[in-house]
Amino acid sequence: MDHSSRLSFVQRSGRRRPGFLPARALAWTVLAALTATGLGAGCGRSGVWDEVDPAYGVDPVDPGGPACGDGVCDGGESCESCSPDCGLCPTCGDGACDGAETCSSCASDCGPCPTCGDGACDGAESCGTCAADCGPCPTCGDGACAGAETCSSCPMDCGPCPGCGDGACAGAETCQTCPGDCGVCARCGDGVCSAPEDCLSCAPDCGACATCGNGVCNAPAEGCFTCPADCGPCGRCGDGVCSATETCASCQADCGVCSVCPNGVCESFETCAVCPADCGACEPAGCREVLTCTFACIDFGRTPPDFSIACVSNCVARGCANAQFFIDRVMTCTLASRPACGGDLACVRQRCSAEIAACVGASC
Repeated sequence: MDHSSRLSFVQRSGRRRPGFLPARALAWTVLAALTATGLGAGCGRSGVWDEVDPAYGVDPVDPGGPACGDGVCDGGESCESCSPDCGLCPTCGDGACDGAETCSSCASDCGPCPTCGDGACDGAESCGTCAADCGPCPTCGDGACAGAETCSSCPMDCGPCPGCGDGACAGAETCQTCPGDCGVCARCGDGVCSAPEDCLSCAPDCGACATCGNGVCNAPAEGCFTCPADCGPCGRCGDGVCSATETCASCQADCGVCSVCPNGVCESFETCAVCPADCGACEPAGCREVLTCTFACIDFGRTPPDFSIACVSNCVARGCANAQFFIDRVMTCTLASRPACGGDLACVRQRCSAEIAACVGASC
């Protein structure tokens, strides 16, 4: 296998580290590999949940007439029937569901309608009253909370509603507008970012929002649930239990990484060994290539060296039969030499020189 093949092999192994390392690193390398060989390759989730394409733009007053959400208040549209085009009625947003307000005309005050969240944009639903089914309105995401946008219809621009984050899914909150309280919507987690999903409602599929990761917790859109990288983890994160509202994006410590196999993307911790459908088929590896791959998983700049067990495990798992056999001999010799050699790595290299030479010279 030439140099470019070795590089490709290392790059497909998982976490990458700087290239080939000094021989004095061998004892730690093989010890790490020995630990790794007892681990099986992990499995990503499989299968894609059924998708339901929301029907955008149906005017609840006249289904055959002007499209609600086209930005023009015309025909039979009004603030009661189509707030995305005509704007909110004057009293909508005062916290009281009164007068002519209903769940379809003012979800901010009256809460979402019972059918909101069933996956179908129908009846009186529109992008302004049920983004969970109908998707966000065209202007949502432009950075300005304007027109008919509210915290319930467009948290991307307006931020979450005041009660979002208190642990109770109530009022106008839904899985689309406040997943931290209500949990993510049913389709979230299939690895495909499809409307009405966005970075706030479904980071596991859509990834973190653009500003997440800049070191600044940009309120009100960002918070511990939507951007723990900037805002810190939520209170329950880290207790070892992936609760109903936690996700791989909001609490990696409890829920693991956001990797779905297959979905066409070779994601974090997916490799050719565990998800060839996304990452491509593995190339057979000899003993030399496995050692090179393993070296790249270890950071020898720290004492003791820091290494990824998953990365080492994937390297060893790809070895051909001879590679598996000779690496096992090197690791066995290394461990047996520790009582006599202590921390003297040169001693270990000398005592295991035959095993190391056999490994380097082996072919598949």
